Amino acid sequence: MAGGREIKTKIKSVQNTRKVTRALEMVSASKIRKAQDRMRVSRPYAQAMRQVIGHLAQASTDYQHPFLTERSEVRRVGYIVVSSDRGLAGGLNNNLFRKLLAEIRQWNAQGVEVDMVTIGQKAQAFFRRIKVNMIGSVSHLGDQPRLDQLIGVIKVMLDAYTEGTVDRVFVVYNHFVNTMSQKATFDQLLPLPPAQTGVPRHDWDYIYEPDAGTVLEHVLTRYIEVLVYQAVLENVASEHAARMVAMKAASDNATKLIGTLSLAYNKARQAAITQEISEIVGGASAV
Repeated sequence: MAGGREIKTKIKSVQNTRKVTRALEMVSASKIRKAQDRMRVSRPYAQAMRQVIGHLAQASTDYQHPFLTERSEVRRVGYIVVSSDRGLAGGLNNNLFRKLLAEIRQWNAQGVEVDMVTIGQKAQAFFRRIKVNMIGSVSHLGDQPRLDQLIGVIKVMLDAYTEGTVDRVFVVYNHFVNTMSQKATFDQLLPLPPAQTGVPRHDWDYIYEPDAGTVLEHVLTRYIEVLVYQAVLENVASEHAARMVAMKAASDNATKLIGTLSLAYNKARQAAITQEISEIVGGASAV
């Protein structure tokens, strides 16, 4: 058994660690409400954009925008990966990365290459280590990300799709379900998947001003930007929830460990006292 001094040092070390985990838990608990509010406020707009684009995609028109056209052959796919900038969030990022790596292996098995842009420091560091073809990245968005911070990486992927370099584009992020649950989610951005509006295909078209190409180019670009921005807000809320839960579990484990170490310290101290008493009694008997 370790000596009393060693056990006391361990207890102090665990107590200091518990102070850190409790502080991080309280910080995330204070930030998660605002993150959820930002996420929930933007959700109706994103859903309305999905519905509008769904109606446009189902219209009967002579003009077909490249974003609405499914390509016959897929040679290269692109991923926009959303992660956090900081760690200590449990398995939030790692679960997302493992699921993405499994999809990348499936694409590679079919002879399809993968391009990637990353949002967040964790994704950037992880995929650089495994040497994925990264064509863009942005990090340090903070707890209140802005759309203008994302336009650059989004445009890189949109330009690649427009030029025919990439045949499909996906956004990968953690969807906020509730405080205890966050789901790794893959959404196809391009070409636009079939609309889930429940509206049958129209036998009529809309009137565009000035023309269909200009209007659809603007609307579809804003649509993609909104979906990626919503994914970032979902991921920020998921990050704070995961960190709060992980730090609470770490604090609870530290408390249990302190109790175990305190019991071991008391036993060691009692054994030392008993030994001293025995030595004193033995010495007195010898005299």
